[in-house]
Amino acid sequence: MKPSLIADLSLLFVTLIWGTTFVLVQNAIDFLPPFAFNGIRFSLAALLLFLCLLFFDFKQLKQLNLKLVGSGVFIGLWLFLGYVTQTLGLLYTTTSKAGFITGLSVVLVPLFSMFLFKQYPSKNAVFGVIAATMGLFLLTLADVSGLNIGDGFVFICAISFGMHIIITGKVSNKYPTLLLTIIQISTVAFLSTFSSFFFENWRKSVRIEVFVSKDVLAALIVTSVFATAIAFFIQTNFQKYTSTTRVALIFAMEPVFAALTGFFWAHERLSISALLGCILIFLGMIFAELPARKLPLLRKSKSLES
Repeated sequence: MKPSLIADLSLLFVTLIWGTTFVLVQNAIDFLPPFAFNGIRFSLAALLLFLCLLFFDFKQLKQLNLKLVGSGVFIGLWLFLGYVTQTLGLLYTTTSKAGFITGLSVVLVPLFSMFLFKQYPSKNAVFGVIAATMGLFLLTLADVSGLNIGDGFVFICAISFGMHIIITGKVSNKYPTLLLTIIQISTVAFLSTFSSFFFENWRKSVRIEVFVSKDVLAALIVTSVFATAIAFFIQTNFQKYTSTTRVALIFAMEPVFAALTGFFWAHERLSISALLGCILIFLGMIFAELPARKLPLLRKSKSLES
């Protein structure tokens, strides 16, 4: 099996984790403020990965230097900015619009790659992006009228997540995976905790009875271990073997998995348009996997696709 295919399947598994844990996170932040929740979630994940480093690959610490730290912090800043702006946006806009705008990172990633690094997607990847974008619209039924400040925040979120994908792809092959993952996750943990102290009533919410409640405890354990520690380790490790456009298309499957999880676990209704949207997003991802010649106008340019 080709390394690129293994990478894509691994990243699809990450997307499955994120999509299926969406309901858990929604239930948990009813009791715990978002910044506090992310601060604890990312802190636990960083601690878990650091313990793995100490016990299984202690030699990686010898490679620690300012460039590695700077790269990890830079990736972590984009990731934190994505979480912050998404949270702020949801205060002013609807969940469906936020879902659609966040998913626009599938379009922004190839655009940023072209403008910043002169890297061009293949013809099939372009078709995949178009199909996935249409699917996102149908899945979320986003209302494009009456744009507000919340939509602006969520658009910054889409830019941030897109940049996180791109920068991860650029630096992941330069440094040890585990060490780089720990630094970026620790950055998000620190900034989330800092934000909670200043912007949330954490003294009222962060109480022992809240932590031991079934919804919060389950969400913290599952998200810190699977949706954070394991997920971002896999992304950092495998993204070097695939293209940023493919990664964006694969991550566009997150709302699909979230919708299917809601349908099967929470017995939520899945409309015909949502089902069609799921199919289009899936087809968009498959399109990107098919081998194809590069776009005629771009044959002389570097392509991200194999």
